[in-house]
Amino acid sequence: MLFGRLNGKCQLIRLAELIRERNKTSAEIAALIGRPAIFGHVGEYLASSIFDIQLNESASSKGTDGHFRAGPLTGKSVNVKWYGKQESILDINPRWLPDFYLVMTGPKTSAASSRGTTRPWLIEHVYLFNAKMLVSELSNRKLKVGIATSVRQCYWKDAEIYPHQTNQEYILSEDQNKKLRQFGPGEMTCFKKL
Repeated sequence: MLFGRLNGKCQLIRLAELIRERNKTSAEIAALIGRPAIFGHVGEYLASSIFDIQLNESASSKGTDGHFRAGPLTGKSVNVKWYGKQESILDINPRWLPDFYLVMTGPKTSAASSRGTTRPWLIEHVYLFNAKMLVSELSNRKLKVGIATSVRQCYWKDAEIYPHQTNQEYILSEDQNKKLRQFGPGEMTCFKKL
């Protein structure tokens, strides 16, 4: 019993140390991106830098995070998502649809209990969904569209633009591929401009 209390006390001390480290890192990230270091804001910053997206001034705009500034989707609205895992789930607000959902995810996995797992800040896959077409397909299948909408794997495969370029609506440049690889599970190296 005494060992368990000491072990618990040591774990609590270590947890406090790790939280202090995380707070320091979060402050550094916030200084870089100009917003709090939470998954959504960091994802929007990455997407704006890699995909040339002009983010909305307000982070609370309904349905969209910004617009593509260049390329084949110039002027099209986009809602950026960054999920730690690709679990075939997509948050959709059918009342405020953007033109596109740009979804960056970590590793593919099935939706299950999070106990004993991690949700790393990685980008292993990127998907581009035409929002209206996707919602139409899901509605035709009589699926409920909203928070945590279940999206079949065939739709994810068709929407993939990284690392496999299945969706031809937005072709990634080698520079964009290189930038995305920086946020994968491998080693990170510095590159000139993000």
